[in-house]
Amino acid sequence: MVTLGPLEEIPVRQIIVTAFVSLDGVMEAPGGEPGYRNSGWTFKDVEFVPEAYELKGTEMGETTALLLGRTSYEAFAPVWPTMDEFAAYNAMPRYVVSTTLESDDERWPATILRSVDDVAALKETEGGPIAVHGSATLGKALADAGLVDRYHLLVFPLLLGAGRRLFSDADQDAVKLRVVDHAVYGNGIQKQVLDVVR
Repeated sequence: MVTLGPLEEIPVRQIIVTAFVSLDGVMEAPGGEPGYRNSGWTFKDVEFVPEAYELKGTEMGETTALLLGRTSYEAFAPVWPTMDEFAAYNAMPRYVVSTTLESDDERWPATILRSVDDVAALKETEGGPIAVHGSATLGKALADAGLVDRYHLLVFPLLLGAGRRLFSDADQDAVKLRVVDHAVYGNGIQKQVLDVVR
């Protein structure tokens, strides 16, 4: 909450970074995106257990907007609009953070934001939670700027080695997280829902 006076408050929207991540922190190409040697690791190397993915349905029901980096936006824009299981995401506002994107994709329209400062301004608008899917570079920049409020992680029992990682390696003060939900499933996946403590 941002307090403006004794009776006047404006709620700040939550930014939730949601990711499939290996035990060593890699989040690159979980669904088979090209160019990564372990591409598709979420379904190739771990048995499918439906209850391990219930968090994804909960997220979709609670999210009111999507926030993506350019690379994830360009990967999702041709695919997500055709997927019935993403109908709720396809109906909500989308924002893409990019300094280079000249226009959005007409198949999956989005508002282009040019900086982390623009994201900070978006947090001050009315509305509910904003989810960040994929978008490793954006997620790190948001965390470094202190704009991430919560993490929704499905941690896979894999060590992938090289690859884009979820967390920044910036030299910064420790950030405390509070576990608000946790589960371990039969296939070894761990659900971790963590709030950033401020």
